[in-house]
Amino acid sequence: MPWSAVVVKERTVEGFGERLAEIRQRRGLTQAELGEAVGVSQRVIAYYERDESQPPGAMLIDLAQALRISTDELLGVKPVSERTRPKTARLLKRLKKVEELSPADQRAVLKMVDALYEARRRNGRR
Repeated sequence: MPWSAVVVKERTVEGFGERLAEIRQRRGLTQAELGEAVGVSQRVIAYYERDESQPPGAMLIDLAQALRISTDELLGVKPVSERTRPKTARLLKRLKKVEELSPADQRAVLKMVDALYEARRRNGRR
């Protein structure tokens, strides 16, 4: 193996795995869900999150698209602009499922949410 190939193979972006895990969690995705979105197994995502190895360049694009960020944000060149908390991401993910319901069921869900919110507001709790 030529010397230049050894240098390139050993060179990694520091903190990539930790950053990948944090962004994935902020988006409310499991390793399996992210893997499915980019066409790899959960095990591969777990491997990349441990900082033992990094994905090939082409997969960086797929990961960034699945996580709705730029490759610069994924690589740590730029800070991640949107900071969604994991709880918020999970809530948004569930609400996305409501879009799949019939219009009548969507209205029923919204009425239930509105009624709960109003009851909490009247009782001084949120």
